[in-house]
Amino acid sequence: MRTRELALCPLGFTAKDEGEAWLSCHPPGKPTLYGSLTCQGIGLDGIPEVTASEGFIVNEINKKSIHVSCPKENVSSKFLAPYTTFSRIHTKSITCLDISSGGGLGVSSSADGSMKIWQASNGELRRVLEGHVFDVNCCRFFPSGLVVLSGGMDAQLKIWSAEDASCVVTFKGHKGGILDTAIVDRGKNVVSGSRDGTARLWDCGRSACLGVIADCGSSINGVAVGAADNSINLGSPEQMPSEREVGTESKMLLLAREDKKLQCLGLQSRQPATSLSPTCSQLFLFIGSDAFNCCTFLSGFLLLAGTQDGNIYQLDVRNPRTPVQVIHRSGAPVMSLLSFRDGFIASQGDGSCFIVQQDLDYVIELTGADCDPVYKVATWEKQIYTCCRDGLVRRYQLSDL
Repeated sequence: MRTRELALCPLGFTAKDEGEAWLSCHPPGKPTLYGSLTCQGIGLDGIPEVTASEGFIVNEINKKSIHVSCPKENVSSKFLAPYTTFSRIHTKSITCLDISSGGGLGVSSSADGSMKIWQASNGELRRVLEGHVFDVNCCRFFPSGLVVLSGGMDAQLKIWSAEDASCVVTFKGHKGGILDTAIVDRGKNVVSGSRDGTARLWDCGRSACLGVIADCGSSINGVAVGAADNSINLGSPEQMPSEREVGTESKMLLLAREDKKLQCLGLQSRQPATSLSPTCSQLFLFIGSDAFNCCTFLSGFLLLAGTQDGNIYQLDVRNPRTPVQVIHRSGAPVMSLLSFRDGFIASQGDGSCFIVQQDLDYVIELTGADCDPVYKVATWEKQIYTCCRDGLVRRYQLSDL
């Protein structure tokens, strides 16, 4: 299913300068509709006075957002500008970021080889985490917000103290760069996915590998762990799980693979996830249109996965043969997916980053990245943070809507 999409070129409205922005609406299977927004000046309240060309309507505007619709195609989007931008954290492309559970700290990794912890409110540098060789591909906070997990091209997984920047644990065992990680429950166990085609479960307390959960023979680009609905049969482990496995029961593991396959397993059983219903597919190994880059769970049975050719698949674990829906806005790679409220946030390689929510009849578009890929998105309450190839962290305030 190709979705209707409203696109807006970067706005250039300022208090001194009247400006124009170009609009386009892309209805599936139909010619693209083009239009423009024109700023007539700035009102006494500091808000631009904007009119739309024929075929488009400006529904609402404030200092940080503009809501535009195309009545003919029954589509509307609300474009949100960043509340603030952090430019001094890294000097090059920022490949990953996360925000602590309390919202106070951010962690990010960059193509400049660095990984840093910073103040989420203003981007002020707090700690530099040094120890990986080569690039750091992924980083995330543990639920406590005091500890960071990272994975690098050096095939090492590391745990760091956010308070003093010390590396407290290093996991070795992968034979290729680590591309993604997931934390199980409170964090006594973690999962890693690697270029070597394996997903591994680790014991943080003893710095040990508890097992190879999957050996795919193809690079694992994304991993996600989620609690399974009661209707999902996760199977039984062939051997008694180690007492060091904590919180793996009733959990599903999702693997986004380079070989165009999306795989779902019982985390404890290491078995393919199946449904208790006899009418459903017994093996969850879904084949997509291109390499899968990322994945996330929306609920105990719904999931999302994004591909290199721009498809976002929504699947139901209870019947994964046929997607619930396939969202396709452009051919740009889907870089990240994040469950958010009753919907999700997606970012793509063409600079687009958007929020879809069930209770909204419009899509929220996060602007500012222009055509640079947005690699990762993180949230805390009503704040959304993105990291981009242009080396900037952008913070959006949903209250600005």
